[in-house]
Amino acid sequence: MKHWKLKAVLATLLVFALYVVFQHPNLNPLYPESAFMYCVLITVLVAIFTLDRIGRVVAQPGPVQGVPGSVRFERFQNGSRWPLILVAVLWGAYFIVWAGSSVLFQVNAFRDQMPELIQMDFAEDFDTTDTSQLPIVDKAMAQKLADKKLGERPSLGSQVVLGEPTLQQVNGKLVWAVPTYHSGVFKWLTNLEGTPGYVVVSAINPQDVQYVDGYTIKYQPCAYLWQNLMFYARFTAAPFTGLTDYSFELDDSGQPYWVITTYKYLRGFSLPEATGAVVLNCSTGESQRYSIDELPDWVDRVQPEDFIVTQLNNKGEYVHGYLNFSDKDKYRTSPGETLIYNDGSCYLFTGLTSVGGDESAIGFVMVDMVTKEPHLYRISGATETAAQQSAQGEVQQYGYQAAFPLIVNLNSRPTYFMTLKDNEGLIKKYAYVSVEDYQTVGVGDTIDEARLSYEKALRAGGSTMVGNVNSELTSLTGTVQRIGSEYNSSGSTYYLVLNEHPELLFSVQGSLSAELAITQPGDQVKVEYYPRTSQAQELTSFDNLQFDQADNG
Repeated sequence: MKHWKLKAVLATLLVFALYVVFQHPNLNPLYPESAFMYCVLITVLVAIFTLDRIGRVVAQPGPVQGVPGSVRFERFQNGSRWPLILVAVLWGAYFIVWAGSSVLFQVNAFRDQMPELIQMDFAEDFDTTDTSQLPIVDKAMAQKLADKKLGERPSLGSQVVLGEPTLQQVNGKLVWAVPTYHSGVFKWLTNLEGTPGYVVVSAINPQDVQYVDGYTIKYQPCAYLWQNLMFYARFTAAPFTGLTDYSFELDDSGQPYWVITTYKYLRGFSLPEATGAVVLNCSTGESQRYSIDELPDWVDRVQPEDFIVTQLNNKGEYVHGYLNFSDKDKYRTSPGETLIYNDGSCYLFTGLTSVGGDESAIGFVMVDMVTKEPHLYRISGATETAAQQSAQGEVQQYGYQAAFPLIVNLNSRPTYFMTLKDNEGLIKKYAYVSVEDYQTVGVGDTIDEARLSYEKALRAGGSTMVGNVNSELTSLTGTVQRIGSEYNSSGSTYYLVLNEHPELLFSVQGSLSAELAITQPGDQVKVEYYPRTSQAQELTSFDNLQFDQADNG
């Protein structure tokens, strides 16, 4: 081998090795990014070994002395054509597979990658919402609360930064888990054992924020070389498998893991499909590959959100093939999506709108983030964006911004719930908006106040029944037998029983009346409420008559 060829080959292989180390690509040539990488490498090597046998580069002098002319390649008469044929076949195969994978030839596969949407009944199949367990902390707020908690440890805050929060259910509790990362290469070099711990933020209660320091995060996206998460996972667990969409999750004991989705392409270089996950221990690096059916119960999701949204849009776009110029029956996902939990499982929630439609939804879909089973709820009404604008209109004098809404089952009615935040990202109010009529809005300083306001708006709009709530306002006067209170993230709630109606348990928000705090057993009170079929009744008005008598006296 000629000296210059050896140098060229070594330089090419060095560049290739550095690319593999720093980009850690999939090494399987059946994936498009890997196929392109190998095509380039082989083309360069073929050129190095055979170019001088095929022909030579000839420089043509320019018309004026000192001015360079053209450069051309002059092929030898007896030069072999096989290297050129090899390269041409290689690239030809690449482009044939690429073209054959397009929707032009695979329209049915594009449409059917997402299974048929299973139509569900909202009132029966969607869990009735416990308003005390609504997730009011979104990702942006969880990040701020975690930063604040980290700031309480000045020595730690100078060493690490926080990663992206991940919503998950741990031992039945909905939380955001936020890992710690190295703040730079020098911090990594001096802390090769990993960063200490993570932060857990309750999605229900903004005051419930905990720093957990019993575990180290040794393998992470912000580490380098062999401790870089994707580098380590690629070369120890899945060198020939597609990897994407890593998420930070905790098992039931609190041990942190990285859950990294594995995927393959269903049609040539198109239609990526999740096949399972690599579950990697953040502290030890031990990993295990699982198929979707074998995943541990504590893994909440493995389906990448962008995969799901793309597949839903493909199903709606190609519902009658790609020659559907009239847009018949076409639909698409509405802007924005979120993760919600129903019956213990994690779902991606997004609305569906008709192509060319306005702010109207034809329904919404929930896709299981493990099995990819799609549930369709055909409920015509407002999109999430329209609901946000409606809620903001109720408090436009304050300039509050509505967070992306959640869909909740409020007394068998599909309802959007959202927080209203100021410019600093602090929650100032809560809002409920009817999915079927986004002009029906309830806003309050607490979740329960917002719900009462919403139910009042429903009645004002002509609803004769709100779930199991009778539309007729009932007033009672009686003597307090028992009274107690509890405090949560929504404020103080009081519970009382009257001598005259011991079968009923009345609840009332502390903000409804200042008299509640000093009411005692034996006091005469007047209450108003909309009767429910259950034992628990929620008051809309409370008046302690003892204070009225004192004022009259």
